[in-house]
Amino acid sequence: MDWGNVTAEDLIEALREVDWSSPPRPLSEFFSRFTVPRSSSKWNSRLKCNLYYYRTNYFLMIIFILGLGFLRRPIAIVAALLTALSIAFLNDSFAGTFSEKITRTVRQFSPHFAAKMRPSLTPVIRGRPSAKRAIHICGRPRWVFVLVFSTVSFILWFVSCGMLTVLWAFAIGLLATLLHASFRTPNLKARLNTFREEFRSVWRNYSEL
Repeated sequence: MDWGNVTAEDLIEALREVDWSSPPRPLSEFFSRFTVPRSSSKWNSRLKCNLYYYRTNYFLMIIFILGLGFLRRPIAIVAALLTALSIAFLNDSFAGTFSEKITRTVRQFSPHFAAKMRPSLTPVIRGRPSAKRAIHICGRPRWVFVLVFSTVSFILWFVSCGMLTVLWAFAIGLLATLLHASFRTPNLKARLNTFREEFRSVWRNYSEL
């Protein structure tokens, strides 16, 4: 895959749709080999490749840095977790997995209530869905959960007076991510993983026809 031809919008869309349930890459691989990119085009391609391949590592690293900034502020830690969840809900795979696990847990206590948590079926016209399937969480549109979690987390940030701290911690996390993605040399494993994700995407689009 030529990452130089991938736009920022394509990368964001890929990160939104890709499966985030995969475990992070080992630390021995994450901190394996660093080199300076030879040109701006090489840097651009390397940056996008590493952001996609090490996405789970970067997410956990930012959460860890945010956690270090709030060791003495438990309310801010809860706010950080809710913020992370509201962002994670934007990923299709995470939202679907989260909804399924909650529904299964509720079904053990109340099957009738769990049945109401299932989203309505998308109408099918001539063998294919009439529109792109909307993502639901526990029977409600995804944006409802994103809005609620974001609002509660913002209130907790305000109550804990930790907004300035989170901005500094978030900036440090983004800077660390940018530096690692810029200087970490993409390995053969990352390239093979990219080809595998491309095949899954093509196969998923083909199966939906």
